[in-house]
Amino acid sequence: MLDSLGIGGMPDAADYGDEGSNTLRSLTLSGELSVPNLRSLGLFNIPAAGLLSMAADSPCGAYGALSELSRGKDTTVGHWEIAGIVSPSPLPTYPNGFPAALLEEFSRITGRGWLCNLPYSGTEVIRDYGEEHLKTGKLIIYTSADSVFQIAAHEEIVPPETLYEYCAAARRLLCGENGVGRVIARPFEGGPGSFVRTANRRDFSIQPPGTTILDAVKDAGMDVISVGKIRDIFAGRGITEAIITHGNAEGEKALTELAKRDFNGLCFVNLVDFDMLYGHRNDVDGYAAALTRFDRTLGELLPLFGEDDMLLLTADHGCDPATPSTDHSRERVFLIAYGKRIIPADIGIRSSFSDIAATIAESLGCKNPGPGTSFLSAITRG
Repeated sequence: MLDSLGIGGMPDAADYGDEGSNTLRSLTLSGELSVPNLRSLGLFNIPAAGLLSMAADSPCGAYGALSELSRGKDTTVGHWEIAGIVSPSPLPTYPNGFPAALLEEFSRITGRGWLCNLPYSGTEVIRDYGEEHLKTGKLIIYTSADSVFQIAAHEEIVPPETLYEYCAAARRLLCGENGVGRVIARPFEGGPGSFVRTANRRDFSIQPPGTTILDAVKDAGMDVISVGKIRDIFAGRGITEAIITHGNAEGEKALTELAKRDFNGLCFVNLVDFDMLYGHRNDVDGYAAALTRFDRTLGELLPLFGEDDMLLLTADHGCDPATPSTDHSRERVFLIAYGKRIIPADIGIRSSFSDIAATIAESLGCKNPGPGTSFLSAITRG
């Protein structure tokens, strides 16, 4: 999962204020982008991306585009649909902040007041409220265009483990009509004028409302290994082994090591830096450089695949760093499949992210939990 690497083109993008967004296209405008391995796999051969001038003559992977059936453009809904759950209604958002009664109850539980309670950029909110937080001990509570309740606190005022306890309490409160997708701990450090977020972020997600491909694979007696924030997104459900990482470098290292292991089942990896460090901060060159680094890792990874292995690369939404918005963007996402039994093929534009869950289910011989249609027969030798 290359978090936020959209390829533009969702027909309803204008409904979300995202008409014209195309994260991948924006990255191609940066001199920092060099992705020969992704190119050879067919990334630029996807017609929906609008980048055919960069296409490989003879791609070695199968490729296509996935449309999102769910309403929304956030991490939780995107991952759920990839895992087989389509969300007909978006998770709640709070453009005017959270209800006072809810925050008063949260304050009673934690013994701390709050600051902000508005949609805000994560880096700007600690710049604007960090000093007052240091003076008062009040928690910085903010949201975004996504369904998130975020709590920022300085690690010297609120140690990360205490902040996680506060987030767990908020997660229990935020249910029913206030059932946000994620409660996110956002620890930071430094002093006024130089506050920076640390790598101790943690997400507390709402429980998936149905069976996912993770559940199905685990119930079939196979391995389900999560890397990065996958454990948090699925509230720990359907996972047999969780590897915690702090950014792309650790995630890529874990992925490479897992490719050398003999496991039977599913390994689900999220590389969060594309979204968190670059997409949301409108850093085109930083995003492009991160994708270049991943491409180098990919070059080391591909030779490690065995006869029965299959690699699926995709994203959960867009986050176009070249637009004025710092929020996610409603985009189609790419799909690349690679393996010794995978044939180069254009699988076209699929109608749902959940086709991934269906394909995994068919390849592993377990139950398809969702409405998706497998594309396995289109990408494998008979």
